Amino acid sequence: MERPWKEGFSKSITFIVTKDCQLACKYCYLVGKNSKERMTWEVAKQAIDYILDHESEFKEDSVVWEFIGGEPFLEIELIDTICDYLKTEMFYRNHHWFNSYRFNFSTNGINYHTEKVQRFINKNREHLSIGITIDGTKRKHDLNRIWKTKEMEQGVMPRPEEKHGSYDDVIKNIPLWLAQFPNEGTKVTISSADIPYIYESVLHLYSLGIHEVNINCVFEDVWKEGDDVRFEEQLMQLADAIIDGGYYEDYTCSFFSEHIGKPMDKVQENQNWCGAGMMLSIDAAGNFYPCTRFAGYSLRNKKPIIIGNVHDGIDKNKLRPFLTLDRTTQSPKECIDCEVASGCAWCQGENYDAADTPTIYQRATAICKMHKARVRANNYYWNKLYRKLELEGLREEYEKSKRKVKQEIC
Repeated sequence: MERPWKEGFSKSITFIVTKDCQLACKYCYLVGKNSKERMTWEVAKQAIDYILDHESEFKEDSVVWEFIGGEPFLEIELIDTICDYLKTEMFYRNHHWFNSYRFNFSTNGINYHTEKVQRFINKNREHLSIGITIDGTKRKHDLNRIWKTKEMEQGVMPRPEEKHGSYDDVIKNIPLWLAQFPNEGTKVTISSADIPYIYESVLHLYSLGIHEVNINCVFEDVWKEGDDVRFEEQLMQLADAIIDGGYYEDYTCSFFSEHIGKPMDKVQENQNWCGAGMMLSIDAAGNFYPCTRFAGYSLRNKKPIIIGNVHDGIDKNKLRPFLTLDRTTQSPKECIDCEVASGCAWCQGENYDAADTPTIYQRATAICKMHKARVRANNYYWNKLYRKLELEGLREEYEKSKRKVKQEIC
């Protein structure tokens, strides 16, 4: 019997199939990328067998089998084998996840057109989500998303004139990707150096036919004096362009949301921001993590937090602290009482890595001023949009269309 996909009630299980990547993005949180640690089929099979053998412990209605690196498509043959085995085993076991699953990828897009990747896509099209990361204009993309060199592998950074950006290698695959996945969005990352290019980059992505731009600021403490002012100015320009150009009708940018910038509802909004502890990640050694950000190659200052392995299973005592996380257990009073607290995000792994001690209960607040700048720009955006819609007598129609889209997604 076919089981419906329930995105809001899904378990996220991540295979770290490789720690290698063709790129050396400057803002990448994966500080320990290397070409040696690659998952074997034996480890992957042990992980799958453990998870499927313990069906009663994974009660979510649906599952997202996620593949990351580094760059996951560097290991497309292994991934193909894993996915074939998953489909077969879930069918034979009559597992409650059979036909209620997704294979999910976030890729740099460089290998997207290759024969092996395309064969995999054609085989799994109905259960597949693929997002290609393109950071915006060539100027913005090539500022950070540069090709790795042999010297970089040895810890030597190239001179600026020697850096080779990857925009041209990615952009050629965007038409094929959009033809196959027209509703997929891209993921854009903002750090201090590329703030001046936000406005032009989002519009550029729209011009490529990408309708959903998921964009966020890095959580690490990289922000400089005045970055919040420049950030707000860019968002204000973008707001004008989206509203005056009518892009809001068919395009989205995650920087603009009606649901941020309000005082925290201490009952309804006290849950943890991310799913650390509710997710499961597996590395090449067969270790289990509450989230990929707790694996060693994601951490600058702390030791990895391992909650089990493919041989011994999940240690529930090590997992328990993550299940008690919420907003109040880790936020300073300033964050709890903040007048624009809603929508202020955090990364649990960055909280841990930036903490004064090896604790998961200390919230990192480096992003504070950037969130407040975003809230100010949001207020401008929604006030301007609703004034325009009311003048044109279209606000009620716009609200209905939004509710319809939300219902279709749910």
